[in-house]
Amino acid sequence: MSRTGNQLARLESEEVARGVRLLLARPLLTAVFDHDGFDLVRRRREPIVKWFDYYCGWRVHVEPRAGYARLFKTTQRPDRTRKLFDRRRYMLLCLVCAELLATPTTTVDALTMNVRLAAAAEGLPPFNLDRRSDRSALASVLRFLEEHGAIESDEVQVRADPTLITRLLAAPNPPSTVDGIGELTHESRYENAHRSLWQRHSVMRRLIDDPVVYKDELSASQLAFLTSPTGRKVVRTGIGLAGCTLEERAEGYLVVDPESIATDTRFPDDDSSAKVAALLLLDRLAQGPARFDELVEEARELLTEFRNWAKEYQSDGGAGRLTADALALLEAFGLARTENGTVRRLPAAARYAVEELND
Repeated sequence: MSRTGNQLARLESEEVARGVRLLLARPLLTAVFDHDGFDLVRRRREPIVKWFDYYCGWRVHVEPRAGYARLFKTTQRPDRTRKLFDRRRYMLLCLVCAELLATPTTTVDALTMNVRLAAAAEGLPPFNLDRRSDRSALASVLRFLEEHGAIESDEVQVRADPTLITRLLAAPNPPSTVDGIGELTHESRYENAHRSLWQRHSVMRRLIDDPVVYKDELSASQLAFLTSPTGRKVVRTGIGLAGCTLEERAEGYLVVDPESIATDTRFPDDDSSAKVAALLLLDRLAQGPARFDELVEEARELLTEFRNWAKEYQSDGGAGRLTADALALLEAFGLARTENGTVRRLPAAARYAVEELND
């Protein structure tokens, strides 16, 4: 291959890797949100689609004219620590989307009235804009839809893109055809497939989607695949093609994106009080396991010492809320685990240890 050919091949592989990571970070990628990112995915869609299908068993749909790319991620083990909304907001999201599918162009007043009527008709908890909590919940839902390009809105009018609204749900089976969450995420393609297909896809999904994967969390079949010469080669090749590297330790595995493109949530990060508190509590856990109430006391001391910090927690019960939010982050990132009321630091937390410098 000529020098020019090598350069073009390297450029393509770099762009495919970047496109994979862009979709991992934002499974619904629109030209409105990231024009350059979407253009890259559009140009390299064939190898990107093939990568997700072969390594993860996930489908990617790219719509150049409509200006969006959708990665349909499926999992058999939903992560409750990474939920988008609370129950109330999820309910409103469903009601709002149903109304906008029926009437894509409407006013804010008409939309809220129809949502209120729909909630009553379905026997759901009443929706009332006179309540501050409901106004806040509706604003969160509309902001989410706008950020994903599903609607355009101002103080008066809402204009929806019905196609994008239907692309929001990534489940392989329509909710109206199933009876429970298990059937919603059921993938029939694996019923008669060779076991190696499920091993490859399930292992890669875990490694790509979770901050850290501990060996004791994997099934015997998954661990056997990861430790076999063939499985290890497949995994390392796939992760390398995505522009990442696989770190293996005695306790488990960690996929590292050197450019942090695929990261949808960062830690450590000082963009929230809970993340700062999580890092501080991690230092406390380095000394040994602790009960929840002991960590609450640690948080209370921090709030007392730094009165101008974490103002959203500077109230009655604030220390408990701050501790709960910080622990939720640590558990989501695989850095701590709570068992029988006792919180323990996990091995991956060693990456964030504060090292003392020698003189």
